[in-house]
Amino acid sequence: MRLIPAPAGSGIVFRRSDLDNFEIPATGRNVARVSYATSLMRQGVLIQTTEHLLSALIGLGVDNIIVEIDNLEVPILDGSSLPYVSAILTTGLKRQRRKREYLRILKPVEVRENSPCGEKFIGVYPGEGYSIHYSIDFPEPIGRDTFIGDLEAGAYANLIAPARTFGFKEDEAMLRDMGLIRGVSDDSAIIVTRTTPSQTGTILNGPLRFPDEFVRHKVLDLIGDLALAGRRIWGRVVAERAGHAMHTALVQKLLRDRSAWELAHRCESAEEAEPATNASASSIVWQHA
Repeated sequence: MRLIPAPAGSGIVFRRSDLDNFEIPATGRNVARVSYATSLMRQGVLIQTTEHLLSALIGLGVDNIIVEIDNLEVPILDGSSLPYVSAILTTGLKRQRRKREYLRILKPVEVRENSPCGEKFIGVYPGEGYSIHYSIDFPEPIGRDTFIGDLEAGAYANLIAPARTFGFKEDEAMLRDMGLIRGVSDDSAIIVTRTTPSQTGTILNGPLRFPDEFVRHKVLDLIGDLALAGRRIWGRVVAERAGHAMHTALVQKLLRDRSAWELAHRCESAEEAEPATNASASSIVWQHA
């Protein structure tokens, strides 16, 4: 897989080099499957597991990039977005002349879902910056946790990128039968066992990188999924027990309601007089394992 710089206004585009360079823009209209990962599809051509790379790009402020890949699955690497972030920062970003357009939220948009375990919820609201309030509630040993932060604070690389994906050992066979987690190993995910009446659940391959690594990874996923809005969000996001399906459902509902948002420019910070501009990463190459 390669990351190739793109002109301002290009957005994030996946290019299947094994299929005559067929391109799939990273937008909500191309969302395909969203069960345990987010996949994109256009004219029958599929790209799976896009969320970690998209999260890294949005987290670092990369607006325009071509992701050239020679198969259908984006490398999972260590299960976080840190390898992508480290490589991009090492190679460097190019500031482009065109001002960055944000998707500024004008009114609330919400998605709710009732489940046997209670209501799941995600909403986006007007606000400054790109604030995120995310709560999870899983069986032990994960449990309930909450993370609150603002992407505009510039701490994505340190606070969010290192958080790894996670899963229950009991679900492994089912997920592999579904064609998922093909590249996953003990080195690319936190593996836990569920608490049952006969045994206490445990983390099989610790230690954790953060005490609240599970919820931080959900925030990582959220940022990657909301990248499919096509612009960086300018507003406030609140999620309660959500996941890929609800993240992408929010994107699609938001984009359908043209009165809920506007394209706008803003300054990076009060101290910086120059407006935020588009950025594109220099060329970077990953080899599949």
